[in-house]
Amino acid sequence: DFMQITEVHEKLEALQKVLLEKYEIEIQLKENPASLENQKESLSRDKESFLKKDEEYKECKDKILKLEFELDQAEKLREEGEKGMGDISTHREFEALEKQVNEATAKAEDLRKEIDKEKRNLNELDEIINSMKSYIDSLEKQYKEESSKSEKQTKKFEAQIEKLSKKIEEISEGIDPEIIIKFERIVKRRRKGIVSVKNGVCEGCHMILPAQFANEVHDGANILFCPYCSCILKYEESAEAEDYYTMAETGSLAGDDFDDDENINEDEDYSEDNEYDKSSEFDSDDESEDEEESDDDSEEESDEN
Repeated sequence: DFMQITEVHEKLEALQKVLLEKYEIEIQLKENPASLENQKESLSRDKESFLKKDEEYKECKDKILKLEFELDQAEKLREEGEKGMGDISTHREFEALEKQVNEATAKAEDLRKEIDKEKRNLNELDEIINSMKSYIDSLEKQYKEESSKSEKQTKKFEAQIEKLSKKIEEISEGIDPEIIIKFERIVKRRRKGIVSVKNGVCEGCHMILPAQFANEVHDGANILFCPYCSCILKYEESAEAEDYYTMAETGSLAGDDFDDDENINEDEDYSEDNEYDKSSEFDSDDESEDEEESDDDSEEESDEN
């Protein structure tokens, strides 16, 4: 069974590499048309701006034609007034014609100024439109080229994914389908689906595993998932035995570890008390010896007497 589980672990590690490659290509496949879509939207906005500017150009052109027509009418009135002055017979008629000529002349002058202004505006719009048109033409050309590249790239990605999918099926053969489904989901989310356990610590989430559970991983009798990060666990020998204790700083959720710490503290307190008691006993022994020596001295003096 141990050899079978080891073989499954090796297959899962190989599967993990293929899955990561496949997921990376899937991301690129998703981003490929997204980038092209952004380019398409930008081109659409530029075309919309161009159409608005082109409409403004047409309106300006129509306005110039209207002003030129009004100017032509004003010129005709002025000419008619000037011609009629040779045939007038009264002062009132002269004043009326003179007023017509002056008004027509003034209006014609104002219209010429306005026409000149609109023609300058028309020339500016014409330059802007030509510039925008050249820019849009270049964007359309670029978009067509990118579309062609994107289409080729998409076909390439799809072929790669199909090839990798077949490879995944080959590697997965003989492994419980439920384990494969869960493993694929974990790899997609965490970029790792199988990790080592060293000194009772999961290398996927750096949590200390319960002692009994860590022993089961070491035995290698079953496929086991980390209770904290859901990664599949495999045992790996570690040369640094003290690592298990230093990992306590990672904040394990295993209750047994905290109980051991409390027991250690209790033992330390107990040893300190014993040291204190021994020192007290040592002092009392010294006092009793002094008393015995004084008693012996008294007996010797009484014998001499």
